[in-house]
Amino acid sequence: MTPNSAEPATPDTPVKGESSAVRSLLRLWPYVRPVRARLSTAAFVAVLASCIGLVIPLILKWIVDGPVAHRDTGGVWLGGALLLGVGLAEAALFGLRRWLVARPLAGVEASMRGALYERLQRLPVSFHDRWASGQLLSRATTDLQLLRLFLAFPLTFLLVNGTTILVGCAILLAQQWTLGLVLLLPVIPLVLVCSVFEARYALVARTAQDQLGDLTTVIEEAVLGVRIIKGFGRNRSQARAFRALSGRVLETELRKARLLAGIWALIMTLPELAIGAALVLGTVQVADGELSAGTLVAFLSTALALRWPVESIGFLLAMSNEAATATDRFFDVMDEPVPPDTPRPKSVAERDSGVAEPVSGVTEDGARAAEDGARAADTGGLRFEGVVFRYPDAPATAPPTLDGVDLHIRPGETMALVGATGSGKTTLTALVPRLHEVTAGRILLDGADTATLPRAELRARVAVAFEEPTLFSASVRENVLMGHAGLHVAPPGSEESTEAEARAEAGVDDGAGAGDDGEPGALERALRVAQAAEFVAALPQGARTQVGEQGLSLSGGQRQRLALARAVVGRPRFLVLDDPLSALDVHTEAAVESALREVLAGTTALIVAHRPSTVMLADRVALLSGGRVTAVGTHHELLHTHAEYAALMSGEPEAAREQGAYETEGSRS
Repeated sequence: MTPNSAEPATPDTPVKGESSAVRSLLRLWPYVRPVRARLSTAAFVAVLASCIGLVIPLILKWIVDGPVAHRDTGGVWLGGALLLGVGLAEAALFGLRRWLVARPLAGVEASMRGALYERLQRLPVSFHDRWASGQLLSRATTDLQLLRLFLAFPLTFLLVNGTTILVGCAILLAQQWTLGLVLLLPVIPLVLVCSVFEARYALVARTAQDQLGDLTTVIEEAVLGVRIIKGFGRNRSQARAFRALSGRVLETELRKARLLAGIWALIMTLPELAIGAALVLGTVQVADGELSAGTLVAFLSTALALRWPVESIGFLLAMSNEAATATDRFFDVMDEPVPPDTPRPKSVAERDSGVAEPVSGVTEDGARAAEDGARAADTGGLRFEGVVFRYPDAPATAPPTLDGVDLHIRPGETMALVGATGSGKTTLTALVPRLHEVTAGRILLDGADTATLPRAELRARVAVAFEEPTLFSASVRENVLMGHAGLHVAPPGSEESTEAEARAEAGVDDGAGAGDDGEPGALERALRVAQAAEFVAALPQGARTQVGEQGLSLSGGQRQRLALARAVVGRPRFLVLDDPLSALDVHTEAAVESALREVLAGTTALIVAHRPSTVMLADRVALLSGGRVTAVGTHHELLHTHAEYAALMSGEPEAAREQGAYETEGSRS
């Protein structure tokens, strides 16, 4: 958790040239397209307001050369009224522009955030193992806010100010072309300076945003791990490390500020020099009678009106580059490939392997039906066939984590999976619901290859409980019923959730209470199996009590029992439990095991076990060693016939590892 580098925790997208920034921003079009009409109207209104502002110098010219020169007081009042009307019209149009863009751009930001969240949910676990959570969080918050600000201000005003400059230059040249050329002299050096600035600023902006993502990660980890930090007295060292990383972020932000200050100084200085030269030259022409005073006033007023559009170029380019960087960071996630969810075609080897597909419909003759029934009975339940798995980021020379696992758990059977630490037990259980995809081989559920099942259907059949229980900032009820595939649970705090709570208080059943036949509902049954009903009832609001972030307001054993209740609440056909009772005391473990037997009797289960008491829940035991299943049998059979298993059950991990390594080498030789 100690930050030791300012480098981003994720792969960086290289910053390219100006055209790359434009291409990056063009990728926002699918999200902007639904509101393009309103944004186009707002841009037109802003251009119209800016061009109306250029009418003011022409009114001043008329006032100076007309009413003022002829001492016409009425004409001066009329000119003042015209100036007031033009100013009010300009202000009203700019106000209208802001009203036009506010709601649609908030909708664009919301749709992009929703798309990002949906993508994160669909990406494989390997992606989340590789990416720091703070980097993802910064993309979903800070980066999307930058994009909304870009669409609201810089995008519009790059068009508005560009149009204003072109129209203003045309007016200047029409009034006095010689003075107009003087003002246009800085254009070429400004274009060159802006191109250099944009390339340098884009690189620094990307670095700053990546460093902010790292800083977010450190803050998040420090908050979640505050007990560890305090428990080991690492407050000061963590604070020093955080200050070091903050210092690097500060240094990068100062580099951005220096670049922006430099470009702004040049953009402001060159036009000011041009205006000064035009003023001197114009004054000489007025003194010589070659130019009227009104024309000079109008010319200088127009030039001054163009100061902000010209001076804002650096600021707008900076925001545009930050928006381009934010777009790249957003699409870093959106471009990550999502594993296909559609069934893959079966290979010739799979079709000829004799594995039965799930029976659907009626066969044409009795012999075929009997043959299919026998084959289905042989291949039913949960079967691993030659399963090989290697983590995507593992070195090519490293052996696979799982190397040819063959295992058959018959329908309704409970299999305990035992092995030394690091043998791949958790990895094997994660392959069943396709949290990872197998590298080779296949996994069958009642004869159906899991690779051919849509993930939603697969995960409706398989329930899981992991060794590390994860709870969400929601009520006990919402956390447990998350495992009920047939029941919709509204997000906590939403109107739908509030309505559901009101229905519960009014005694209206929502599927989690008592059924029509009077038996306990899914929630009560699951809590009873996990031996959690008593402590849940003692909570301030019972099952509607909020458990807090990560469920840290509960003890480790309470969290684990709720995780177990979540796994069994939907009466799954297949149950995968990864050491589900490790945090329970002996008496609670015995009570949970007694109630869990009722659930296991009606499901096909694979349980990772480390203690003999958990193993005793299973009908058979499989020993995983060296990436393979090296022995299968009952607990008592393996205890007397297999030395490695006996060592594991006796609590001698070193002996178990040595024996496992010896037996693995012997089998391979």
